[in-house]
Amino acid sequence: MRDICGILGVNRSSFYYQPKEDPSEAVLRAEIEKLAGEHPRYGYRRITQLLQRQGYTVGTRRVARLMKANNLLVAVKRACQTTKSLQGDKPWSNRLENLEVSRHDQVWVADITYIRLKGRFIYLCLLMDVFTRLIRAWHISQHLNHSLTLKPLKEAFCHSVPEIHHSDQGVQYLSKAYVTTLEEHGVEISVARRGRPWENGYAETLIRTLKEEEVHINDYQSITDARDRIGHFITNVYNQKRPHAALGYLTPIEFQRQTLS
Repeated sequence: MRDICGILGVNRSSFYYQPKEDPSEAVLRAEIEKLAGEHPRYGYRRITQLLQRQGYTVGTRRVARLMKANNLLVAVKRACQTTKSLQGDKPWSNRLENLEVSRHDQVWVADITYIRLKGRFIYLCLLMDVFTRLIRAWHISQHLNHSLTLKPLKEAFCHSVPEIHHSDQGVQYLSKAYVTTLEEHGVEISVARRGRPWENGYAETLIRTLKEEEVHINDYQSITDARDRIGHFITNVYNQKRPHAALGYLTPIEFQRQTLS
């Protein structure tokens, strides 16, 4: 070994040296694994924000590297369309084009998605305030009918009323009862054009988040189980704990408090 080291021109102590992992790196790696386990659908940007909230001085590149090394980066599943469009001429248009959303309850968006149970589907309706990203109301039902959307709308109206209500052209949103309820509260109706799901992009993003971070990682045993767990996610995680890039990585509740103060 002495001869080999002499030829290479290095000290024997250097040859036997084994670099040790920086203790701070090991702690960070463990914390990332913990957060990824708690939020298995979070990407490296959101994990970075959670770490920074805990006091870690860390950037997205480092977190992405550690997550990639530990196979913690996630793949995205796409949502499916559930609503049928109302046929015929409609007096409404997309009011959100070129609109700057700058205040609470200026625009609410609505959408429906399916939840798979064993051998059947149930349906979830959501109402979200665009400015704060706060979910104003939600409802789960076994039936894809008018009451699925009308019930959460009436519940949300008990607390606040938007200036504009935006949705796709699903029959549940353009039914006589739903439209009448909006008009009675002085709400302007806005709809996405047929075949353009991106025109309801705020709601599409919300549905994708819900599917990736809650629905796709659970196996609900009953509608009661789904209602309890999804309700917990919406109320205690999404609204109160989940940082949003569009809100400067504040949670909807934090952003609402900040902008109202």
